[in-house]
Amino acid sequence: MDSHIGKSYPRKTTGRNLLVIGGGLALLLMSALGSMNTGYSKILPMDTLRTLLGGGQPREELIVFSFRLPRIVLSMLIGAGLAVSGGILQGITGNPLADPGLLGLNAGAGLMVVLYVMFYGIGSSWTVFMLPPLALAGAAAAALLVWGLSYQKGAGVSPVRMTMTGIAVQAGFVALTTLLVVTLDDTQYGFVSSWQLGSLWGAKWSFVGSLLLWLCILLPLTYRKAKILDILRLGDETALGLGLLVSRERRRLLFLSVALAAACVSVSGSISFVGLMAPHMANRIVGPRQHIALPVGALLGAVLVSVADTMARMVIQPSSLPTGVMVSILGAPYFIFLLSKREKE
Repeated sequence: MDSHIGKSYPRKTTGRNLLVIGGGLALLLMSALGSMNTGYSKILPMDTLRTLLGGGQPREELIVFSFRLPRIVLSMLIGAGLAVSGGILQGITGNPLADPGLLGLNAGAGLMVVLYVMFYGIGSSWTVFMLPPLALAGAAAAALLVWGLSYQKGAGVSPVRMTMTGIAVQAGFVALTTLLVVTLDDTQYGFVSSWQLGSLWGAKWSFVGSLLLWLCILLPLTYRKAKILDILRLGDETALGLGLLVSRERRRLLFLSVALAAACVSVSGSISFVGLMAPHMANRIVGPRQHIALPVGALLGAVLVSVADTMARMVIQPSSLPTGVMVSILGAPYFIFLLSKREKE
């Protein structure tokens, strides 16, 4: 019966929603153009456009196509994936504070990345293929741990308890990762330190292709579950009354969320708050119906990470802050606001 529910879902897209999506795409384009003209090596906007159309000088083509463009595309893919992952978590847990980073998924994925670096280094040609599934295993272990420690018989999973447990599990995984880091050589240590701060270390076309492949599989599967997310938000009793197999669907959605977060973290490093802010903003703009909130959240997440990455490269030129640090600077006040609002309610 639950499959029938999903198929019969009326997915109306109003003119206002189309306008919101168009505005999000325009913001995404502007952030991309702004990012392409930001950096230590200055390229004028018209020169950038000429280079994109195939008429640039060798130096300009090297900067745009080999360094800036893959980083821009990767930041947008990461933002979209983390935003949808956070939206799923908030839907299946009923926890408006749920975020892949805050619930320890990023830290679990990071631990597996560090273990891989310890044994195989970062120069292997297999790295681009091995990191996403390894990160998935680590994120899944963290998700199971948080869920198990948060569950109370007869009461289910409390949103606040899950958030506090996730923060504790994240701290534990980070501590274990730090213990392993001291055994690394200088090259490995530099990579791991950069990864932990969210440096978009995998900003190469090979990693763009790898992440894009994962997102092309996972995002459509998630969108097909939009109606299921809407029903789960009504509560378990209502969902059961509508014929939904709640436990099974929640497990499937949790797997999709974990897989999205792990794939993004494997190439971006640890980036928090995107999965918290983007779904909240989308729900406030277009409402809670997930068939429109999910794509709008993905657009907002892409814009958020792209803008944060651009700002990170502008602050201390010629060096740059890790993108994850800049996202945290933007996201921490928003999290505190939501937490205080939640406590008042």
